[in-house]
Amino acid sequence: MGRGGGRPEAQAKAAEVRPEARAEAAHDRPEAHARSSVPTLAQVQAEAEARAEERARARELAEARVEAEAEAAARAAAKAATGSASADERPTAEAAFDALCARTAPALVRQTYALTGRRALAQESVERAFQLAWERWPEVAVDRDPAGWVRAAAHEYALSPWHRFRPAHRGPDVPPAEEAHRALLTALLDLPPTQRRTLLLYDGVGLGLPETAAETEASTPAAASRLLHAREAVAEHLRAADEPPEVLHEHLGALGSTERLVVPRPARVRIGSERRARLWTRAAIAFTALIIGATALTVRTAPTRYEPPQSPGRAISGVPPRMGPGPLSYEDEVLREKLRKEPTRGPARLIPRPE
Repeated sequence: MGRGGGRPEAQAKAAEVRPEARAEAAHDRPEAHARSSVPTLAQVQAEAEARAEERARARELAEARVEAEAEAAARAAAKAATGSASADERPTAEAAFDALCARTAPALVRQTYALTGRRALAQESVERAFQLAWERWPEVAVDRDPAGWVRAAAHEYALSPWHRFRPAHRGPDVPPAEEAHRALLTALLDLPPTQRRTLLLYDGVGLGLPETAAETEASTPAAASRLLHAREAVAEHLRAADEPPEVLHEHLGALGSTERLVVPRPARVRIGSERRARLWTRAAIAFTALIIGATALTVRTAPTRYEPPQSPGRAISGVPPRMGPGPLSYEDEVLREKLRKEPTRGPARLIPRPE
């Protein structure tokens, strides 16, 4: 599963810098190219390098924050070990998971809504991603970007092609109320899923080009090509809807903010994840027991020695059919009449008679 490596602070910093950089670039372009808002591959790579420098500066602040959180968790663990913690205090794993869910779930629901255009599927994808994160919390807790881990899981579940066979997702969902959001969502849904996800990660979330390529499991040139095609298609669609293409980042960030999207609650996510794990465990035990029973029955009823198979019969030609006795000759009829006249019982039958 691809994971984005951008920190939340780096994403916020990139979101603040990007509009100014784009405004300056738009001001420096010649008038003949003012209508074209799609950068070239070299410009995208240069922009990625600039963002990498910005993220390096913001990563220092993020690392300081992580160190502070680690110190706070260590103090809480020491307090629990000495018995001074209160009886109703949550374990560290639950508190960390609840904090991650509360911090990232609202934005993640809006992202999955932009990917799918369906409110119910967006909520289901985010809840399923957090359930999977709670099931694998020892792995997620030590990941360098837990929010990216959950985001990748939610995006992959939301873009699964199997949802098209579900009856609830066969018809179109209710479009957004605002005209700008409706035009942007229509433009996004017209894109292929890979281009849609690349555009959302780069221009919406604020990841760099290498991180976007890693999360979408593609090479950096392939991600840049997808980004260029997606920007071109969205820009053309927004021009047709009288929307400026330069505010794509602001539109992507605001898409879904006015919709009634339900954010999953951490406690409900944890309970659902544990219930799902118990269900799968019981199903695995039942299936194993079924296999053991079938194996025992086979061993009990199987033959203990080799029995050669019976060769199938075949028709033999040239043998005359069986027939009854034919008509009697004259001599046979005379002998039959003589035998009938002889006595059949008594001692006279055993005494020879002279001829």
